[in-house]
Amino acid sequence: YAWDTNEEYLFKAMVAFTMRRYSSKTTTQISNVLLCNVTDRVSFWFVVTDSTKNTTTVPGSEVEAAIRMNRNRINNAFLLSDKTLQFLKIPSTLAPPVEPSTPAWLIVFGVVLCLIVAGIVFLVVAGIQQRKKKNKESTERENLEEKGEVTITIENGTPCETLDLKAGHINGVFSADDERFTSL
Repeated sequence: YAWDTNEEYLFKAMVAFTMRRYSSKTTTQISNVLLCNVTDRVSFWFVVTDSTKNTTTVPGSEVEAAIRMNRNRINNAFLLSDKTLQFLKIPSTLAPPVEPSTPAWLIVFGVVLCLIVAGIVFLVVAGIQQRKKKNKESTERENLEEKGEVTITIENGTPCETLDLKAGHINGVFSADDERFTSL
């Protein structure tokens, strides 16, 4: 944007504001801020005079400290940043490093803990379902055995085919369609 007398006035007002905030004793006026060697590239130097003695200047260290304290207000007034508005001999104010609200190790710990809890819950639920299934099968077998309808043969821990004793069971290997063989 164009640097004109209104912008100069705003800059002087901001410097006077920072000087007033820095040293609450003095009442620095806009007329106490003097701009010198203003160029088209908006480059200049300025001096702040003492309000009680209009001929003496405020020490540079006080002006630097005041600007350092209120630099963000000056930048915001001109819609600039530390990269675009430079004060020579006054280093930029670096923002403090951003620290996350939760440490990284806590996030990793939480994820691992959730996985462990989910695994335990899965194993418990799977065990309960398996136990219910076994109990249901055993009660069905007991009911059928009590009625005498089924004989259960268990070989090597594996239940074999159940037989219906009333209807009988025909072994397909020995039955033939034609009766070639003599019956015994």
